[in-house]
Amino acid sequence: MKLNEFTIGDVFETKSHRLTKEDIMRFASEFDPQYMHLDEEKAKQGRFDGIIASGIHTLAISFKLWVEEGRYGDDVIAGTKLNNIKFIKPVYPDDELHVIIKVIDKKAIKNETGVLTVQLLTFNDKEDKVFEGELSALVKQ
Repeated sequence: MKLNEFTIGDVFETKSHRLTKEDIMRFASEFDPQYMHLDEEKAKQGRFDGIIASGIHTLAISFKLWVEEGRYGDDVIAGTKLNNIKFIKPVYPDDELHVIIKVIDKKAIKNETGVLTVQLLTFNDKEDKVFEGELSALVKQ
């Protein structure tokens, strides 16, 4: 969709994505090698009573689900910024995540492009909000 096809207040919902323990550990071993993501015994003794997904992993899945929703299509040029990132609740193995996306701002700029800002609200299968953040992208008008 082009910038002018989005309206402030539009709301979209993505499909779901289930995380396995193996997914969590594979991501963490490469990008966030902390004990709460990798060491089951130590994680059980910690605050979360077991392995949890990295917040960066939750953010990446949220972004992936939004992109796969297909609203940008070939009209997206590039991401420009992330704001107000909040990791609200831990994500555990076998949690199934989905994202509600709200269009919160759009601005036309030069060269037939504009900036679209959406709020990503990610929920688990218990409908607990686990993540939220704002994503801005350069989009064709």
